[in-house]
Amino acid sequence: MSLKDQINEDMKSAMRAKDMERLGTIRLLTAAIKQKEVDERITLDDAAVVAVVDKLLKQRKDSIEAFEKAGRQDLADKEKAEVTVLQVYLPTRLSAEEVAAEVKAIVAELGAKGPGDMGKVMGAVKAKLAGKAEMGQVSAAVKAALNG
Repeated sequence: MSLKDQINEDMKSAMRAKDMERLGTIRLLTAAIKQKEVDERITLDDAAVVAVVDKLLKQRKDSIEAFEKAGRQDLADKEKAEVTVLQVYLPTRLSAEEVAAEVKAIVAELGAKGPGDMGKVMGAVKAKLAGKAEMGQVSAAVKAALNG
């Protein structure tokens, strides 16, 4: 079953269970997926759906930070609930050690020597680790591998 099919099945089960918070988040996700499909005139595969989920998660995390700074804990809690629902659709994340090992392997494979090769390495790493690791963590690992 594709990830989009799984999301649709989860939406139906949330409707049946009358779980309005979960249903709202899943509808938000399906709307983002459909918007991307319409904008680009393509049908998204699982990797592209994971990218959409990742983008929504980043937005939620930024919102949580902003709401907590503004003292709006009620809104931050709502965003945290959405994060919990969205994380279900991501593949298991790699640990920091696994990310560092993958990055070192890619750096060796590309023959990258220093910080000037950062763009080339990041392009290869993004393609390989998309959805499996947070890109901020990946970027730090790439910098460490190229400087060290």
